[in-house]
Amino acid sequence: HVQLVESGGGSVQAGGSLTLACEFSGSTYGNCMGWFRQAPGKEREGLAALYSDGSVKYADSVKGRFTISRDNAKRMLSPQMNSLKLDDTAMYYCAAEARRCLLADQWTYWGQGTQVTVS
Repeated sequence: HVQLVESGGGSVQAGGSLTLACEFSGSTYGNCMGWFRQAPGKEREGLAALYSDGSVKYADSVKGRFTISRDNAKRMLSPQMNSLKLDDTAMYYCAAEARRCLLADQWTYWGQGTQVTVS
């Protein structure tokens, strides 16, 4: 009972910044929300999990570079991505609800994704 729509993807030069957005809807936000990415030929990679109390856990690969905020009034979950690297190129997805809210868990709801290309 959650719908997610990502936006904000595009092309950016290495070292630049980009802000994505995930607009969410539903009767509940679930126990947690998350951001993931998948590059061609690679497995899906968890980036961050945001909990109902507002706390966020970041994967080591993006810690210190990505900052995720949630605006409940706007129903928006936005990661600000700084110091982008070539290997940040991927399709980025937001997700909601996981049993343990771990990035390795199977998440229940997914958006369609938005492409980020760093060159």
